[in-house]
Amino acid sequence: MSRLDSFIRRVSAQRDCLNMLAGMIDGVKGPVLELGLGNGRTYDHLRTLFPEREIFVFDRRVAAHPACIPDDDHMVLGNIFETLPEAMQRIGGPAALVHSDIGTGDDEENARIAAFLGGCLPPLLATGGIVASDQNLGLDDWERLALPEGVPAKRYNLYRKN
Repeated sequence: MSRLDSFIRRVSAQRDCLNMLAGMIDGVKGPVLELGLGNGRTYDHLRTLFPEREIFVFDRRVAAHPACIPDDDHMVLGNIFETLPEAMQRIGGPAALVHSDIGTGDDEENARIAAFLGGCLPPLLATGGIVASDQNLGLDDWERLALPEGVPAKRYNLYRKN
């Protein structure tokens, strides 16, 4: 498969998962967390899906389209290993949804990030809240949600905190 086809499958899966999850967190209070701003496409989609929620974005640096950059109060810059453990002070309460798309293409680094997120995210999420991730975070005691139709197994990982 070409890298272009792989990219299209990845972002299509991402969009389909987030669209499905939008209705699943209606009764869960809290902000949305976006781990990895990148070009800002997913952040822009999240703004469309959740216009009434605060969305906090975490990334090392800003490299997004100017129209897709959160304001300073909602953009958390720095190393995620340092900024995410302190996130509750910034976001003010547990999140309803966390979307993480910070895979690196390096299997060892991805495993290190996934292990960190699997340990760091549980206290940041509200009961009933959902994590959508490009990486398997090992949240084995959480409910594993089925992927939307057409999204290949292991393309995305969806977890609900019960």
